[in-house]
Amino acid sequence: MDSRSRIRSSAHPGQRFRSGAPSRRNLESSAVTALAPVVAVLPVWLLAVLVIWLPVRLVWDVSYPMFALAYLAAVVLFFLQPVQILMLAPLLGARQPTRAEMQVLGPAWRPVLQVNDLPMGRYVLVVLPSNELNAFACGGHLVVVTSYAVETLPRDELSGVLAHELSHHLGLHTVALTVVQWMAVPVMLLARIGFFLQNVASAATTSFARGSTAGTVVGSVVAVVLRAASGVFLVGLWASNALANYVGRKAEFQADRRVVGMGFGRPLAMALRRVIADGGNVRASGWRDRLAATHPPARTRVARIDALLRSAPVPASHR
Repeated sequence: MDSRSRIRSSAHPGQRFRSGAPSRRNLESSAVTALAPVVAVLPVWLLAVLVIWLPVRLVWDVSYPMFALAYLAAVVLFFLQPVQILMLAPLLGARQPTRAEMQVLGPAWRPVLQVNDLPMGRYVLVVLPSNELNAFACGGHLVVVTSYAVETLPRDELSGVLAHELSHHLGLHTVALTVVQWMAVPVMLLARIGFFLQNVASAATTSFARGSTAGTVVGSVVAVVLRAASGVFLVGLWASNALANYVGRKAEFQADRRVVGMGFGRPLAMALRRVIADGGNVRASGWRDRLAATHPPARTRVARIDALLRSAPVPASHR
């Protein structure tokens, strides 16, 4: 049986449970603490930009501060809706919904926008072909949902999931994350180049300096230096990612709270229970797994949502 035939009702969840005024964009604490990963990646980013600037200045008379500022300012492009549709979505592997997918997404998405008094074109829905039940917010306007979620979730639950991702945009949770991802590009590029050159140096030393003690020493030193330089970049990225994951887990709880205020808390909790039933989003077992976890355990989120629903005021029409 098609799962969309289940859990239907005549009233939309936003009408049944919602209390309070429509949600608006506002700077939440998670958006502020998300600046921590930016600070963490800043030193290695400045170093990476310096390394790139050195050859660039040979053909372009630009100062290092102006070069760095120009690169950083370019992140603004990723908050422009046309750029997100034409460039960012394809980079993520996402695409525009098909006609059939839009027939499913439209009825689930419109009530979420109506509850928040938002026009249809403010945010863009894109679909990520995947067999996982997942969705995420990106940039300033993208709401990405997997094809599996579109195919399997009942309308009410799909509304809850979309409301959660919209909450990340409304709480400005994606701003600093997008900046960090943009800053990480030159750092990751140089780290990969460094490891590649280190492998080349090691191979050259083995092949051509086998009979020369001096050549072997020089080749080994070059390989060690390149490996150390690449390691510096990777440590900076690791620290930034660990902080971003920590902040992101806190942001999930804030987004869930906003969803409950919209009136989509119960459908979201039901969707999370599907994740639990599928064996997904289990609690991290070790400290490495906890640092790498981008989301809190689904069971924890469900428990908090249920607690919020129990403490929410009962609408006058239901008293």
